[in-house]
Amino acid sequence: MARVYKRYDERFTEILDVSENLFNSKGYEKTTINDILDGVQIGKGTFYHYFKSKEEVMDAVITRMAGYAKAASQAIADMPNLTAQEKFIKVFTNQAIQYDGMVEQLHHNDNSALHLKSLTETILAITPALTQIIDQGIEEGVYQTPYPRESFEILYTGAQFLLDQGLFKWSLEELIQKLKAFVHIIETVLGTEQGHFNFMYQIYGIPYAIEPSQQ
Repeated sequence: MARVYKRYDERFTEILDVSENLFNSKGYEKTTINDILDGVQIGKGTFYHYFKSKEEVMDAVITRMAGYAKAASQAIADMPNLTAQEKFIKVFTNQAIQYDGMVEQLHHNDNSALHLKSLTETILAITPALTQIIDQGIEEGVYQTPYPRESFEILYTGAQFLLDQGLFKWSLEELIQKLKAFVHIIETVLGTEQGHFNFMYQIYGIPYAIEPSQQ
């Protein structure tokens, strides 16, 4: 079979596409470099021209996903006919869908460094768009905060870690209790009405909002 030559960026993207599919379908731990080589139909020499290890491939996959998250969240923030609340819902729903296939792989104990990188890059990627959305909410009169960017960074960073079931093995009852606290805190910090962020229950897989009075 004749050797196929491709541009650097084209081959780089192909390796990431094949690797991401393998990580999602076979699992990161069970995927070998040989699996990636077979999927892309390249030799080891070509692979090592792009990446030093399988971990470096996963690292690049996460960076690319964060780039997608940044572009998608900014596109939502720029939508002219949606309220701030509607934009919040779309951004967080989009995040949940985008990372769904990769989350299980990142939750393995030996993937802790990659997991941390995923959380960090996601926060940095979507902060500008969410700050813009909070600014819009302030203009709409539904949010009140002198620190829109910092408020989002602190709240989202806390939620990303504390509510991460890969880091903390909360029971359903514990997760619900922490979600109730998170919703209460974000509504308080942003100065909005009670229930404004109840959509967070659905984002975290709880199909209904549980009022604080039901504790």
